[in-house]
Amino acid sequence: MEPQGVGTGNGKVVIRTQGLQKHYHLGAETVRAVQGVDLEIAAGEFVAIMGPSGSGKSTFMNLVGCLDTPTAGEYWLNGNKVSELSDDDLARVRNRDIGFVFQTFNLLPRATALHNVELPLIYAGTSARERKERATAKLVRVGLGDRMGHKPPELSGGQRQRVAIARALVNDPALLLADEPTGNLDSETSAEIMDIILELNRAGQTIVLVTHESDIARYATRQVHLKDGRVERDFLNEMVGV
Repeated sequence: MEPQGVGTGNGKVVIRTQGLQKHYHLGAETVRAVQGVDLEIAAGEFVAIMGPSGSGKSTFMNLVGCLDTPTAGEYWLNGNKVSELSDDDLARVRNRDIGFVFQTFNLLPRATALHNVELPLIYAGTSARERKERATAKLVRVGLGDRMGHKPPELSGGQRQRVAIARALVNDPALLLADEPTGNLDSETSAEIMDIILELNRAGQTIVLVTHESDIARYATRQVHLKDGRVERDFLNEMVGV
């Protein structure tokens, strides 16, 4: 079966799943968290993954982010079949092809903003000079050029999320994966963060956003709703933004 989708990207497929499944065994019970998802997301798309608690969206995000492996089915990321890779190979794919933005920021509290952004480049073996240049450029891009020497406790929640976005972008990933990126922010700061994410998409970044908030999902150009581990609806937003 060909993956379903109503994409608006440039034609190159970044994400392709076919018959993707993930089951968990809890004692004698089998939880079928994802039950055969067929989906394509093209380069340049901004897709919001939505669904109620228990819909499978968090499990699906873990599979797309190469944080977990499927029970069955195939997953292709940026032209590479990653559904059968080893843990070590998955770690390399995550660092090279995926930028993560989490609700809780996941920053090192004792490290400066600059050092936090440099971390993926350290893991990739990039030279110190290039690390600093690239991390600086990404912090400037998210409006934190004057906060590079500050540590997370010295920054507001919105500024911490900007650091996290800069870190996610520093390897120029094929995919930016944002998991409830405004969950810990007030409405005004949430709008500022979403404006940054929207601008990144308009500049060509492929983005998958996991959220349960309809007002946040409206920033995406496309919404995919999951229910009971399956795609229930897949449609384009008529109006992007708020």
